[in-house]
Amino acid sequence: MKKVVISGTGLFTPAQSISNDELVAAFNAWSQQFNAEHAAEIASGEIEAKPESSSAFIEKASGIKSRFVIDKAGILDPQRMKPRIPERSNDEWGILCEMAVVAAQEALARAGRSAADIDGVIVACSNLQRAYPAVAIEVQAALGIEGFAYDMNVACSSATFGIQAAVNAIQTDQARAILMVNPEICTGHLNFCDRDSHFIFGDACTAVVLEEAESADSKHQFEVVSTKLLTQFSNNIRNNFGYLNRCAEEGIGAEDKLFVQEGRKVFREVCPKVSNLIAEHLASNQIDVQDVQRFWLHQANLNMNLLIIRRLLGRDATETEAPVILDTYANTSSAGSVIALHLHQDDLASGAIGVLSSFGAGYSIGSVILRKI
Repeated sequence: MKKVVISGTGLFTPAQSISNDELVAAFNAWSQQFNAEHAAEIASGEIEAKPESSSAFIEKASGIKSRFVIDKAGILDPQRMKPRIPERSNDEWGILCEMAVVAAQEALARAGRSAADIDGVIVACSNLQRAYPAVAIEVQAALGIEGFAYDMNVACSSATFGIQAAVNAIQTDQARAILMVNPEICTGHLNFCDRDSHFIFGDACTAVVLEEAESADSKHQFEVVSTKLLTQFSNNIRNNFGYLNRCAEEGIGAEDKLFVQEGRKVFREVCPKVSNLIAEHLASNQIDVQDVQRFWLHQANLNMNLLIIRRLLGRDATETEAPVILDTYANTSSAGSVIALHLHQDDLASGAIGVLSSFGAGYSIGSVILRKI
């Protein structure tokens, strides 16, 4: 069986950032305005008053302190409460394509590769800009890559599932090298008027170059030792937005067409599933969990990550063992664990073992064991 390596990673970070204090100020202004406009209904008990948020609540609930976003002004406008992203002409590259190209160029540079070395593009993310043509084919065209391209969506686990798909393509001689990218504009599906979730997401894009180990010539190589994937259906994280909405006449409200979750259920049900899957994956590869030097976990919630690592190691992890980037990036869905990998890899010595792991809607869970070359 051919050995496959990750030979380069890349990251696109939006220029704008929103602090918790800024986000809270906008939310509370909207909440106060809503309560004033609906004072009579609130007094009569027809509807409930909208509560206010706080930076202390956000940080305690999630560990998030700020987030990078594509559009700050629209999100912080109490009259709008969503990013403003104008539609583009069909003759222009889409915004997901633009993000992907920036991240891809860095990944290619770190891998010492050009577009001519890549035979396939996978765009793996939670929220695709459109149904068709595939964003991946657009990225392929923008970069001048020959071969094939396709989109895939496994929510927050899209990147780990994309890595598995890339490994399969290389091992079966479908491609010499694959570019896997994760453009995530998570603020586009976030309800900024929901106190329990208005702080969760940020925007970013990551890219990974995977290729056959024998031909790789990079200073940033990680052998993909093994991958393990799991899905189990759950409604506890959901977004019902889709093309069939226009065909419905039932008058279903708009709230379920944005991100919704049962946070406590997700925490209780997902954490043990993730820790068990990683433990089983390591054991099946004869690797002691105590020998893992780095865990690049999905960056959704600090408390979840702390619990998962505690269950695995029997103790709290150090910042070096399980680096955190969600304090500044927030939850960037599929991009989160790859951001952690991209920013926290160069200090590892040859032979070091790391685990890249994702978990999210589906439920979908991915574990990728990596060895530094």
